[in-house]
Parts: sequence; structure tokens; C-alpha cells
Amino acid sequence: MATTTRRLGRTDLEITPIGLGCMPFGGPGIANRYYPTLDQATATMIVRTALDGGVTWFDTAEMYGRGYSERTLTTALHQLGAGTGDVVIASKWTPWFRTAASIGRTVGDRLAALQGYPLGLHQIHMPHGSLSSLASQVRAMAQLHRQGRIRAVGVSNFSAAQMERAHAVLAEYGIPLASNQVQISLLERRIERDGVLAAARRLGVTLIALAPLHTGLLTGRFHEDPTLFRDVRRIRRRLAGFSSATLTRTAPLIDELRAVAAAHGATLSQVALSWLTSYYGDTVVAIPGASKPRHADESAGAMSLHLTQRELDRLADVTP
Repeated sequence: MATTTRRLGRTDLEITPIGLGCMPFGGPGIANRYYPTLDQATATMIVRTALDGGVTWFDTAEMYGRGYSERTLTTALHQLGAGTGDVVIASKWTPWFRTAASIGRTVGDRLAALQGYPLGLHQIHMPHGSLSSLASQVRAMAQLHRQGRIRAVGVSNFSAAQMERAHAVLAEYGIPLASNQVQISLLERRIERDGVLAAARRLGVTLIALAPLHTGLLTGRFHEDPTLFRDVRRIRRRLAGFSSATLTRTAPLIDELRAVAAAHGATLSQVALSWLTSYYGDTVVAIPGASKPRHADESAGAMSLHLTQRELDRLADVTP
């Protein structure tokens, strides 16, 4: 399926506006606190559905099961016959209680877990927790780039000032900062106020929207049946602020999503994702997760949905 792609920052990597977030593939450990463990057959079906829908890139991390998610993803890609040049894989280094030197020491583990697929984008998972300075971490990433072990350098959960600092350090090596992965959705728009969006546009950095459906709240299913909250793991409920008050506060937005979805023969999720990847121009891409093949199919379908400027603005206006 031919799908429009976007350049990842100022790198030579091309990605689709929608990728697949692979935290649900994480298995035992931190990821399992958020999602139940998926078997390989289910994960492979999810990846197949994403590829069939035109998705060309996948976001995973060392933290998602210490390689479990990376291996599950690449096992699926091998089973499906995806070539190493057909997809872009992004992963992340975990900084907690480690020095910058561990970036170089652990990249071999990342590459081993990717089972022959190249590490397209390597990201610093968060700006805190490391025993080394931010500049030292970014320089270690730059060395991997110079060695040809990674194709692009990104960050995650960085503020505007931290992103500017990372960009400046990489510039010393002639390397662009490719991306910053942060929470963005119709219900999380702080990038418009905290300088992250403005800095990304000025520096040519792509913003990767994590939790683009706000932990499922933008699907509308919890508004239809609030008892479904019970099926969401406690940590996800807490992070998303799930409550009866939240349902009441967000009801006007859900109603507007339903109206736009009905006009296009789409789902609420597809409208929310299309808004996200259109409202901010080419600056923002999204990585919705999927625990079932139909989730991946629905997300990929958002790339074929084109909202009018009036619809984009109306949805922005009713955001609580």
C-alpha cells in the first residue's frame, strides 16, 4: 500500500505519520504493569496488520522487557518476510542509575535483540536518572552515529530547554537531533504552551506523540460504558486521570469526535489520530499502541482520513 511519508527531523529517514508503539509487546517487567503479555502469534498478527495498513515504522525500547519487545517485534518482522530496508525501528536507552558509557556498552544488546534489523532511531528515554550529564549522554549517542551503529539520534520526554541543549551538542558533530517523544493528544496539548512545539519547529525536530489516544479515552468507549474503566490497569488509569469527573469534562469533545467521525464514516480514534498528525503540520507523528490486530488496523486507517481545516479547528476549540 502506497502511503505518504514524512522526513524524520532533518535526517534521511522517511516514516509514515502513524507508527506502531510496541510497549504492549514488552512482556514481563515494567511494560507488564501497563499491558498484559501478548503471545508471539498475536504480536505477529498486529505487526502484519500494521504493515498491510501502510505503517512503516515501529517504536520500542530497552525498558520494555529488556529486549523482550524488540525481539517480539523483529521475530514478527522476520516471520512476515519484511526486509531490513522496508521498515524503520526506533528504540531507547534507559538512563536510570547508569553513566553515559552504558550507551555504547549496551548498543550491542539492542542490535542483538533487533535480530539483524538496523537501529534506525536511538533515543535517550528520559532526561533524568542518569549518573552522567545530559551532554555526555548525547555525545555518546553521537559516537554511535559516527560509527554507523545507529542512523539517527532522538530524545524522549525532553523539555524545550533540554531539547535545545541536545540539539546544540549534536551540532558539534554535524548531526541533527531527529526527534523528541512526548505526550501529545487532543487532551494533552501542553507543547503549545511550554515551548516544545516552537523549539521543534525552529530546530527542525519531529515530535513523536506518545499516548495519542490518551490511554483509550479518545476512543469514546469509556464514555459509552464507564464500567470498562475496571478493565484498565490501575497505573494507566492513574496516569490518564480516569474518573467520572474526567468523563463529564471531556464529553463535549467526544460528542464532536462522534459528529466528525460520522461525517467521514470513520471511528473516533481515527479522527483523533488524523487531527494529531494534521493540526500541527508535518511536525507531529504518532505511535498508538495495539494489543489486538483491529487496533492496528484502525490506527493505520487514520492515514487515509483527511479532515477539513474547519473540522481541525472545531476539535481544537472544544478541547477541555
